Amino acid sequence: MIYMYKVAVVGDKDSILGFKALGIDAFPVIDKDEARRIVDTIARDNYGIIFITEQMASLIPETIERYNIETIPAVILIPSNQGTLNIGMDRINKNVEKAVGTNIL
Repeated sequence: MIYMYKVAVVGDKDSILGFKALGIDAFPVIDKDEARRIVDTIARDNYGIIFITEQMASLIPETIERYNIETIPAVILIPSNQGTLNIGMDRINKNVEKAVGTNIL
């Protein structure tokens, strides 16, 4: 059986608007409570990948951490239009190190 998962992006309006042109469902949020609610809602709604801006993810670390142990959805941190906080790259480095045994990046 083949599952068709959707892709979403969560963050401030200015940072995520361009994703709509790529066919990705965009969910603009303005604060941590709304971000937490939206991420939890779309995680239950057949979304396989959830991109979230680093700035918004930094406001809801416990929610992001909860989905780290889940296979689906994959929560991926991306920089916002204000730049990067390097949180996403740090996560990638940790996952690579865990999988390979050493940091090869």
